[in-house]
Amino acid sequence: MTREGRIGRIERKTKETSVLVEIDLDGTGQVDVSTGVGFYDHMLDQLGRHGLFDLTVKTDGDLHIDTHHTIEDTALALGAAFKQALGDKVGIYRFGNCTVPLDESLAQVTVDLSGRPYLIHTEPENIAPMIGTYDTTMTRHILESFVAQAQIALHVHVPYGRNAHHIVECQFKALARALRYASERDPRAAGILPSTKGAL
Repeated sequence: MTREGRIGRIERKTKETSVLVEIDLDGTGQVDVSTGVGFYDHMLDQLGRHGLFDLTVKTDGDLHIDTHHTIEDTALALGAAFKQALGDKVGIYRFGNCTVPLDESLAQVTVDLSGRPYLIHTEPENIAPMIGTYDTTMTRHILESFVAQAQIALHVHVPYGRNAHHIVECQFKALARALRYASERDPRAAGILPSTKGAL
């Protein structure tokens, strides 16, 4: 917890999943994640640690069917918690971008905490379909779900890469840093909403 209180907490329960997400935007990268999908846990760990967000995720899903509902509902709850933690957005930078290499792969991520959900996502075609129990086609769907609830504009571009693990991981690392930069407080803009419209 921080004095500023930029904390989001979302509980989401359906017949398919039970999800708890807590996020502190002004944390130190302390992460406690358990979804039952090992590689997804690894990616959420990257998000918290490289974003310097304190992040707790506890998901109990219908993994006897497949991982889809677990991954999707966690991403929805994470987006909602992030939006809640942002609060009124007064004094933040609003925009953030980061380019992250991971060996042969490269991810370029740009974010606008605009209040308007929009996603552009490109990655190399024909990457390996699975990483453990993680379906690699879910990466885009994670971002779609997160963006829909967080209400942000997000552009993610992976111009090249060969190893599926690296292609996905560099996206989460770059996303973490871009979100961190966009959500941080601008010391020159204290008390100012970063919008000419007067609303975000």
